[in-house]
Amino acid sequence: MNRLDGHFQWPLRVYIEDTDAGGIVYYVNYLKFMERARTEYLRSLGFGRQSIFNNNSMFVVHAVSCDYLKPAKLDDQLIASAKAVTLGRANLTLEQLVCRDNELLCRGEVKLVCVDRQSIKPQRIPKELLAALQCQ
Repeated sequence: MNRLDGHFQWPLRVYIEDTDAGGIVYYVNYLKFMERARTEYLRSLGFGRQSIFNNNSMFVVHAVSCDYLKPAKLDDQLIASAKAVTLGRANLTLEQLVCRDNELLCRGEVKLVCVDRQSIKPQRIPKELLAALQCQ
């Protein structure tokens, strides 16, 4: 079984700006790769930035954890993925993976909270988005 089954997948390439002097991906850049996959995951469900902002809501990261297992290197082709694993009224938790040729390099869990754009206070996830996430 492919470890990415059931995950939204986003292809990436490692550029020199992503690496340290030894050509190894700098650890914080895995979070950037995951952010891109989360953004594209929501977009694939029909909820791009404009859609979310039109609902006067946005998501903020509440908590993140990462396990760095193997290094990615300059010019590697990677897949960053996202999968909703828990849904609450105002929050969701995603499992996120970064792989190279089905080899797990980094595993993360990201908890997002839906907030009002003006007050930055938690609010319910828009019902249309919640329904789309529940169907995944």
